[in-house]
Amino acid sequence: MTDVAHELGALRLIVDSPLSSKVALFNQTAQSHRESQLSNPFSDAQATRGMARLQISKEEYGKPKAGSLTEYRGKKANIQVYQEMLELCQVIDTDGKPISKKNPDIKMIYFGELFNIYTHINDKLVGLLLRARKHDLIQFEGECLFQRRDDHVPVYLTKPVAQIRDILVGKQTEIRRSLSPNPQPTNMLP
Repeated sequence: MTDVAHELGALRLIVDSPLSSKVALFNQTAQSHRESQLSNPFSDAQATRGMARLQISKEEYGKPKAGSLTEYRGKKANIQVYQEMLELCQVIDTDGKPISKKNPDIKMIYFGELFNIYTHINDKLVGLLLRARKHDLIQFEGECLFQRRDDHVPVYLTKPVAQIRDILVGKQTEIRRSLSPNPQPTNMLP
């Protein structure tokens, strides 16, 4: 009988000891790590085949979460680019020559001249020209213009500058209306 009581006392000592609680805590941490590695696509865990795939629609792919700071910064950058495209078109209108007497609102300027004028305003001329052409605000020959090589290439406004201003200001206003009033970091969003 004394042996059984002695063994029960020894078992209580082992179960209640600080070492056993540390072992249990370690085992719990190891198990949570194993579970987190199952959802990590870069881990060598054996059960990665059962991992749930992220479901993203075509409309959401490559776009930040709605209401996030990333979306807010992107929209603010778009507003700035539209403003720079408007300034570029205004420079072409101010310093360019009309292409015909019957349509004096449509202007043309040579790339070399535009480059010399506009580089004092902004150092992103070629990128802005490409973006403005994408929005059908200007037109020029070739894929991309380079200083010295394409100085003789004419750059045309496709619309009167007043119409261009209306288009770009409208796009800026549309973006401003869609800005989230209280953007959150992406990790804080649901």
